[in-house]
Amino acid sequence: MKKLIIAALVLAASAISPKVNAQTKMVGGAAMYPTKNIVENAVNSKDHTTLVAAVKAAGLVPTLSSAGPFTVFAPTNEAFNKLPAGTVDKLVKPENKVALTKILTYHVVSGKLSAADLWAKVKEGNGKAELSTVSGGTLTVMAQGKKLYLVDEKGGKSWITIADVNQSNGVIHVVNAVLMPN
Repeated sequence: MKKLIIAALVLAASAISPKVNAQTKMVGGAAMYPTKNIVENAVNSKDHTTLVAAVKAAGLVPTLSSAGPFTVFAPTNEAFNKLPAGTVDKLVKPENKVALTKILTYHVVSGKLSAADLWAKVKEGNGKAELSTVSGGTLTVMAQGKKLYLVDEKGGKSWITIADVNQSNGVIHVVNAVLMPN
């Protein structure tokens, strides 16, 4: 009887396992597990070390570890490197915490919006959709060919390079530029 129960559990686990693995994506050389939260996954991505350091400096770890759900447009290290020299070093200083927090929360939207949700909003909006960010700003989502891109309040553009990185408390879409609020 005991062997039968163990065999049933192994069979059930193997039936569930492909679904979990199918949702797991690789970002920055690390697996992003849908059972972990945004912060737990992001700290493992070698492409997001600057973002993680900025989130820590802004004191946003508890928020992005909470239940959410959140949609995060996560700039890579390369995206941060496109900013003028010294910008990141300046922003992570304690005296600039308010500005840093505004920039980071400008990359976050309440709720979980998949790429399919974003495409639907763009289609519904006749080619573009506006998203309200946690910082109180607006991001515009547009499509060009088969790609989704974001336009910030200053006219800067960022492509979604990796979409639908599911988290236990939302979803991450990796982007190739830092978005700037007014």
